[in-house]
Amino acid sequence: MRTLPVGEDALLVEVASGEEAQALLAELLRRRAEGSLTAREIVPAARTVLLDGLPDPARLAAELTSRPVPPAPPRPAETVEIPVRYDGPDLADVAAHWGVPVREVARVHAGTEFRVAFCGFAPGFGYLTGLPPRYDVPRRPTPRTAVPAGSVALAGPYTGVYPRSSPGGWQLIGTTDLVLWDHTRVPAALLSPGTRVRFVPVGATERVT
Repeated sequence: MRTLPVGEDALLVEVASGEEAQALLAELLRRRAEGSLTAREIVPAARTVLLDGLPDPARLAAELTSRPVPPAPPRPAETVEIPVRYDGPDLADVAAHWGVPVREVARVHAGTEFRVAFCGFAPGFGYLTGLPPRYDVPRRPTPRTAVPAGSVALAGPYTGVYPRSSPGGWQLIGTTDLVLWDHTRVPAALLSPGTRVRFVPVGATERVT
């Protein structure tokens, strides 16, 4: 673990893996809930957690580096299901990279339970982990200038769903009509760090599993 001061009242904590980042996040949220930690914002990322609004960042840094972080406790069994049509323009490219038939991409993806590791890039965009390392795929060499909202995509070890139209270089394997971000909804984001997610095939791909 490494801690880095950010401005006057923030602290960035770096750890070695996504699993350690999730364990650290769970511990920090627990401590804030019980009142032993004062922090305005706690923001996880791939291997970091940012704490903002700390009364004494140096003291917290010393505390965190002096003792191990306990493993993250099990989360409730509730799972968000995302209906998806496996009709993305990069489906064949992903199949070729995996060395499998095109139909197998949908079967593997829909058969995986994902977890939101962290959120970013755009409001409502979750970085989902769960696919084994052998299914990592590179980003496209040339990003698209506009990726449609609802696009289900892969990049590196992550799966993501574009909550709105935006540029992007991820490999597009499907589409969903589910609304990932709605400012009139509470909470506005459908996905949050730690949420379990499953993709449910619909339409022409409804029997891939």
